[in-house]
Order: sequence, then C-alpha cells, then structure tokens
Amino acid sequence: MSKNSAMQIDTGVSLKPYNTFGLPAVAGQLVRIVSDADVRAILDHPQLGRAPKFVLGGGSNVILTRDMPELVLKIEVKGLQKVAETADAVIVEAGAGESWHDLVAWTLDQGWPGLENMALIPGTVGAAPVQNIGAYGMELQDRFESLDTVDLVTGRTVTMRADQCQFSYRDSVFKRELAGRSVITRVRFRLPRPWQPVLGYLDLERRMAETGNRQPDARTVFDWVCAIRRAKLPDPALIGNVGSFFKNPIVTPEQCRDIIARDPHVVHYPLDDGSFKLAAGWLIDACGWKGKTVGHAGVYEKQALVLVNRGGAIGSEVQTLALAIQESVYGRFGIRLEIEPVMV
Repeated sequence: MSKNSAMQIDTGVSLKPYNTFGLPAVAGQLVRIVSDADVRAILDHPQLGRAPKFVLGGGSNVILTRDMPELVLKIEVKGLQKVAETADAVIVEAGAGESWHDLVAWTLDQGWPGLENMALIPGTVGAAPVQNIGAYGMELQDRFESLDTVDLVTGRTVTMRADQCQFSYRDSVFKRELAGRSVITRVRFRLPRPWQPVLGYLDLERRMAETGNRQPDARTVFDWVCAIRRAKLPDPALIGNVGSFFKNPIVTPEQCRDIIARDPHVVHYPLDDGSFKLAAGWLIDACGWKGKTVGHAGVYEKQALVLVNRGGAIGSEVQTLALAIQESVYGRFGIRLEIEPVMV
C-alpha cells in the first residue's frame, strides 16, 4: 500500500477490516474524510474529481462481492455536542464517523435519554439515516432533527430536514435518488422532554414481566436492549455479520390471514395503517435454514435473520446463501424477502 501524503490517498487498501462481515475486497484508492473540506478537495482534484465514488461508513450494512475500482470515501468525521436546548427537547449533533452505539451511550451519560431503544446497533452515525435504522419499537426518524450532506457534484454543504430525507422502513432518499451523489457529514437528533419510555415491543414487555419493573428508567431500557441484542445477535468482532440480513416483510391483512391459516404460529405485528409486519427470522427458521451453511457463509444458530461468516467467506457465497433463502421462503409462503444490506 502506498500513500499520497498531500491528499491522504491510500492505494491498494484491504477493505476486510472495514466491513463487519469480514469479506475480502481491495480498494484501488481510498481517502479518509474528516471534514466537508476534504470532500471538496477531492472534487477539485484533477484526476479524482470525476472518478466514480463509493461512500463507506462503518461497513456494517454492506456486502462486498468484488474489489472496488471506485474511489472509496471512508467517512471519519468526529464530534459529539449539544447544539440547542429548549423546554421540550435537547438537540445533539454527531459527526458521521462516530460509532452509533457510542452516541447512544454518550447521550445517556449526559442525562439526555431518547435513543436507548437503538443501543448496540452496529455502524456509524452517518450510515444510520441512510438505512433509517430501528429496533425495539423505535426508528431513527422518530428522533431525527436534520443532517448535513456534501453534494458530490457541486461540493456544496446542504442541510436536510426529515421530509427531504424521505424516511420509510429501512429506507431513505440516500438509498435511492441520492445514492452515490452525496456524503453525510453530520447528523442532529431531537431528544424529547419529558422523556417517555418506548416499551411496546414484545421482548421489552417480557423484561418488564420478568423483573416486575413496569416503570424502567432510560438506563434500564438501555441495559435491557443491550442484553437482548447480545443474547440474539453475534458480536461482529467475533463472528462476521451485518446484523439483520433481511427486512421484515409488510403484508396485507388478507395475506396475513392466509399465512396464519397455514401456519398459526407465524410471528406477526399489526401496524397503524392496518397492514402487518411478519418476522422474517421466523419465516426463514420455518424453512429450516437456521444453522445451515453455504461455503463459508451460514445462518446464525440463535437467530435465523442473521447471516454470518464462518471464517474465510467471500461475497459470492453470501449472495448464493441469501438467494437460496429468498427462494425457499417464497416457495413456502409466497413472500419475497428483501435484503437489508447493500450488495456491492
């Protein structure tokens, strides 16, 4: 690997340490972005300005199936701060390169609860709006205030509000129209006052019943979520994975009734619009995939929604496994599971 000291351009960079599935891939050129100015410097560069670009955050939502001829922009913008405080909310800002879980823990340490249901979600702050991450009854959009992006054509910094981000279930404008066209550098969150716990999720209801604590504080909810996630999901530092691999499918009431008639134990949740969310992990498990392996990629023994690297997996093995699962679930339930991470 060589380095251009003026621009901090690394060449021939292994991306294996930079994706949580631990897949082998090499970036022809990689630039570490620590500020908006870094993005503009790249755009002004005589050779790299027009080069195709790939934005990489924590690598927790990407499956690398090939080497990367694109210029990889590794987002490492840091900083955590309170930017405003009113009677009904605290507004905090985080650099896109900060760890998401570290942000959640920091807000609690400062006495500003509101993100605790999303503790331990892997990845960086900048990647969180792209996916509209969510867990245990809460989504990022529920606490979102605004974000800053740098346009990869004009180099201008633009501040975007929630409606401009077009958030939906595990989706946003950054996965569609703005994919590869902008770099998120900072994100701001609105933490409401007075704080109210979000406890409607089944696993949290079980914790309340087990402990007899019907009015947990934010730190307790945080601890519960961390314990639940650790029991279900493998630590990427120990077993390569990207967390949930498939989206939980949304179906009509008619579809849900049809599946219940055939499989009364199917795990399903009613949504406000009358539709139902099915547990993708349950569907995969029902098709017998838990613990199965294709090559060096497998389905996690404790949670069928998670695919894992058994050691030495390559991207094509993950692709093959994912496709086989999709076909299996479709064949039995008539539902096409949608892959959550980005396949590159």
